[in-house]
Amino acid sequence: MGRNFENRKNAIFKTAAQKSKLYSKYGKQLYVVAKNGVADPDVNPALRSMIEKAKRDQVPAHVIEKAIQKARGVGGEDFVSARYEGFGPGGSLVIVDCLTDNNQRTISEVRNCFTKTGSKMGASGSVVMSFDHLAVLSFKGDNEEQVLEALLGADVNIDEIESKDGHLTIFAPAGEFYKAKTALLEAFPKIELDAQEITFLAQTNKTLSAEDLPMFEKLINMLNDCDDVQDIYHNVDLPISS
Repeated sequence: MGRNFENRKNAIFKTAAQKSKLYSKYGKQLYVVAKNGVADPDVNPALRSMIEKAKRDQVPAHVIEKAIQKARGVGGEDFVSARYEGFGPGGSLVIVDCLTDNNQRTISEVRNCFTKTGSKMGASGSVVMSFDHLAVLSFKGDNEEQVLEALLGADVNIDEIESKDGHLTIFAPAGEFYKAKTALLEAFPKIELDAQEITFLAQTNKTLSAEDLPMFEKLINMLNDCDDVQDIYHNVDLPISS
C-alpha cells in the first residue's frame, strides 16, 4: 500500500507553539518515562529516545536534566496518561493525548475545546480505530532492498518501506520502534534519522471545506493551549503554508 508521507507528516500536530509550552511538555514526558522505568538513559531506551527527541526540538539541557533528577527523587507529581477521541468540524477525526495529575480538570478543558467549536467528543475507541498506531523512521537514502534486508535480518516486523525524493521511510508496528531503530543504527551507523517517533497515522485523510477549515484550526489551537495536552493527531489534509 502506498503512503504519502508528507501528507501524513502534516497530520502529526506537535503541541509546541511556544517555548514555554514545549519545555513543559517535554518536562512532563521525561519525568514520566524516567519515573516509570529507570532514570538512566544508558539502560532505559525509552528515556534515551525521549532525550534525543527533546534535543532535536532544541529543549535546553537544564530542562532535560531537571526532569530526570526530579524522577530520581522521592514523591513528586503523579502524572497519568489520558487519551480523548472526538469528531471535529466537517466530520474530521481527532485524537488528543494528555498527561495529567487531575483527570477532572483535563477532561473538562478538552471537552470545552470541542464544545466551543461545534465538535463532539466520542467514546473510547470510536476514532482510534480509523488510525494506524505506527513507528515511523525516516532518513536519507535510496537502497530500499539493503535496508529491508538489515531489518528482516534483525527480525524486525515491517509494515512498509517508502522511497521518495531521496528519503526512505519505514513504517512498523509501534511495538517494534526500539528494535527497528537499533537495527538501523547498527547496520548503518552513519545515517541521521530525520523522523523517529511512535504516532497515529490516519488510514484515510480528509479535505475540509473552506467553511469548516477555520473552525477546525480553532479546535486545534484551543487544544494546543491546554497545558495537559501533549499530542494531537487528526486526519485532515492541512493546506501547506507558502
